[in-house]
Amino acid sequence: MKLVTTPFGMRTTASEVIDGVDLSGRRMIVTGGASGLGTETVRALAGAGAQVTVATRNPAAARQLVEELPGTRAVALDLSDPASIRAFCADWSGPVDALVANAGVMMLPTRQTNVQGWEMQLATNYLGHFALVTGLRTALQAADRPRVVVLSSGAQLRAGFDFDDPHFDRHTYDPFLAYARSKTADVLLAVGISRRWADYGITANACAPGWIHTNLTRHLDPATMQALGAMDADGNLLTPDHYKTPAQGAATTVLLAASPLVDGVSGRYFEDNQEAEVVDGGPDVMAGVAAWSVDPTAADRLWDYASPLTD
Repeated sequence: MKLVTTPFGMRTTASEVIDGVDLSGRRMIVTGGASGLGTETVRALAGAGAQVTVATRNPAAARQLVEELPGTRAVALDLSDPASIRAFCADWSGPVDALVANAGVMMLPTRQTNVQGWEMQLATNYLGHFALVTGLRTALQAADRPRVVVLSSGAQLRAGFDFDDPHFDRHTYDPFLAYARSKTADVLLAVGISRRWADYGITANACAPGWIHTNLTRHLDPATMQALGAMDADGNLLTPDHYKTPAQGAATTVLLAASPLVDGVSGRYFEDNQEAEVVDGGPDVMAGVAAWSVDPTAADRLWDYASPLTD
């Protein structure tokens, strides 16, 4: 299968990938849209005319963004709380043209669980979004060419999903391993949607935004930040060449949510505004999507695992 290519690259901004695209009348949801990459995603989509719902744990944090962008609104959503997700879905009316699963947590230093006993990174990054997407399937189906965009990470290259101990009940909790597995699960969510919902006209793709200074990295220790070249010995943030601005980091998300260049594309993984090559995962692999992250058998198994948990 030929890889999808676009004229955009690593330094393209979110607004540039949809320059000239009219999204008037299109209704879109961005989870975690009150800060970081989510805010830049909301700005680009709303700037092209979309009506954007910012789904966030704290709607007050989005007040300034909503005032800045006519046609936007903020609604409470806690992805680690199934009751909050059910309430959000029950209150939604009308079609959803694009659902951007952007919210997430990264490398929580200690094992935390929600009230269901789910490990918090998996609960927020994957299971919560699975429940949201499946809860809004009818609304997506009601739209014209609806899309789902799932934010993953290059961390998916480091570990496949562990079906035997997904919540670290039996093994010692590892912050990065938990994050990596949740990001693999996010790619598998897009693959699962593309396999099961094609007849509904719904497409889904995953993407990696790259390295950006946002609140997502707040749990990274100074040694890790220094190893990335993103912090000096005195604790001051640096911006190495491989880092992007938030507007650049949101570009691939916006491309997949709204650009006509990817109409009909589904079940793929993108980075730097290009479809990524499927590679063998491992500690030294720096780009591409791991074969375990797009494995259709794993996608079906993960869907079957998540469905009864989130009903």
